[in-house]
Amino acid sequence: MEHNPLPTSPADQVTGAVLCRGPSTEYGFYHDFFLGKERCGTLVDLCQGPHLRHTGQIGGLKLLSAEYAHRGFSEVKTPTLFSTKLWEQSGHWEHYQEDMFAVQPPGSDRPPSSQSDDSTRHITDTLALKPMNCPAHCLMFAHRPRSWRELPLRLADFGALHRAEASGGLGGLTRLRCFQQDDAHIFCTTDQLEAEIQSCLDFLRSVYAVLGFSFRLALSTRPSGFLGDPCLWDQAEQVLKQALKEFGEPWDLNSGDGAFYGPKIDVHLHDALGRPHQCGTIQLDFQLPLRFDLQYKGQAGALERPVLIHRAVLGSVERLLGVLAESCGGKWPLWLSPFQVVVIPVGSEQEEYAKEAQQSLRAAGLVSDLDADSGLTLSRRIRRAQLAHYNFQFVVGQKEQSKRTVNIRTRDNRRLGEWDLPEAVQRLVELQNTRVPNAEEIF
Repeated sequence: MEHNPLPTSPADQVTGAVLCRGPSTEYGFYHDFFLGKERCGTLVDLCQGPHLRHTGQIGGLKLLSAEYAHRGFSEVKTPTLFSTKLWEQSGHWEHYQEDMFAVQPPGSDRPPSSQSDDSTRHITDTLALKPMNCPAHCLMFAHRPRSWRELPLRLADFGALHRAEASGGLGGLTRLRCFQQDDAHIFCTTDQLEAEIQSCLDFLRSVYAVLGFSFRLALSTRPSGFLGDPCLWDQAEQVLKQALKEFGEPWDLNSGDGAFYGPKIDVHLHDALGRPHQCGTIQLDFQLPLRFDLQYKGQAGALERPVLIHRAVLGSVERLLGVLAESCGGKWPLWLSPFQVVVIPVGSEQEEYAKEAQQSLRAAGLVSDLDADSGLTLSRRIRRAQLAHYNFQFVVGQKEQSKRTVNIRTRDNRRLGEWDLPEAVQRLVELQNTRVPNAEEIF
């Protein structure tokens, strides 16, 4: 059987094989590997697809990155490991250490442990994987003098986080020990606080509307074992209540369910089975600026302390992808799909034209593949593409080649007829850019 190798990667060069394709079937998922003249049995793939060549193919992350830039966020990257001194200063070691992974550097005599008889002493030879980014972003704010003209300072971080979740609480993509979060922190003045929270709520609503999710908000207030002055907590809770009232969406009160450093607004989505998932969050924090002694020079020339907003739109990216996957049943909308178009030549004589069509799609920023497998009939290849949930199939035969057109079908086997190739590509670009949920129906 002949195969269409995809572009090689460093991993391909290491294994000596070229990844060809891995469409899903009614019973699972498989990959073909191109080994030149040699073949080497079968591969059992334990992870049902779709597989991505890179995270740039995840349309949701593209949407989010564009929104971050539009809304004035600077994307930063912080280390994964920090000394436990940092977590003691932030208060996480006292309140969160059982949920953190502690590690021991080479040459240290003490065994790694997140437990200690004296949780306030410095353990100079112990490091911890970060469960959140806020202390690191506080260090970034504090590394040089700041002026009121720089505020609000908005920092976004997509780095990996690690949390020692109980094994019984783990589940699929919805709860993991290592995950990515669209984490962001906003350092602002007290006068800017209300406008920034409203902007955060608007950010949530705009992204969730594109993703097709309805959501429910909840205000979580002061828990037992909280940090700081109760008066500051009362002030923070009143600010969030007022913001929720002005936002106009219904919300619930979760008394005592706030973070140990401040109250928060949680955003709950429901998956296809009706199960709730806490995804986005907006948290108000007067404590970390105190603990890290964060200051900026105010308009009058005196040093003032900023307020910190912790904010995530998607929350755990993996969790949201899991909820999205269930909601669409694996049939991703065009703008989110990792398998947008496959070009299928009827015979070997149309293969070169099919490659041209594929390159036209790729040049327009669309994800496209080529299925020129001569070992299968045309109908079998079309069926394979539909089982793999390619949104569209471009079939090219002798007539299409001579007229520079493509014959278009959808993954639900709707026949859209013959289109001029440039016009078809342009129409797909329009549908992708407008992020419609039903591109196959309105093409």
